[in-house]
Amino acid sequence: MGLFDSVFGKKEKTNTEKKELPWVPLESLEQLETIKEKSKARPQIVYKHSSTCGISRMVLGMFTEGYDMDLEVDIHFLTIQRNRDVSNAIEDQFKVRHESPQLLVIKNGEVVFHTSHGAISDVDLKKYL
Repeated sequence: MGLFDSVFGKKEKTNTEKKELPWVPLESLEQLETIKEKSKARPQIVYKHSSTCGISRMVLGMFTEGYDMDLEVDIHFLTIQRNRDVSNAIEDQFKVRHESPQLLVIKNGEVVFHTSHGAISDVDLKKYL
């Protein structure tokens, strides 16, 4: 035990393993048609993230920590800066004004729920599936 450990107390290492969600990267316009088709059999979630926004990063962390891994959905991750055309197409096809971060739940080819910013971390997704 070193001098600082004896004076300040040695901190125990904790196992802080980061939760990994089963993200499907959303990177092409063609994937939007696939998402619409798949949503007829299984709910689809789209998470729109801004890689340059601190709020978006914070909300993503809270959403990830609170996400129920037992949900029977496909969850798609869109980084807006890399795929602006896809983000714009989501707004056009689903008639949902763009925001980021933003969460959309798609069933039967339509958005049945969407929210943005801090409200994302409070959503009980089971209500919309």
